[in-house]
Amino acid sequence: MAEENIIYVGKKPTMNYVLAIVTQFNNNVEQITIKARGKAISKAVDIAEITRRKFLQEIKYDSISLDTEVLHGERGDSNVSSIEIKLKR
Repeated sequence: MAEENIIYVGKKPTMNYVLAIVTQFNNNVEQITIKARGKAISKAVDIAEITRRKFLQEIKYDSISLDTEVLHGERGDSNVSSIEIKLKR
């Protein structure tokens, strides 16, 4: 899968991500992966649900993966939850 088929969820408004996903699926992409960490996880779920329910009803969940990543910072290591949602045509 190409790097451009991965959507990294951050601080932008939810609809920006939804629009990016809809645009990619309209360009005949077969699968898109939504990735998020920490507080952005709930936004990632919202993005996937809005895309499926309001814009592209034919899109299905291919897989959903949960993980914990260790981030190394100035104050030591910290565990951060992450999610990966794969949407498929």
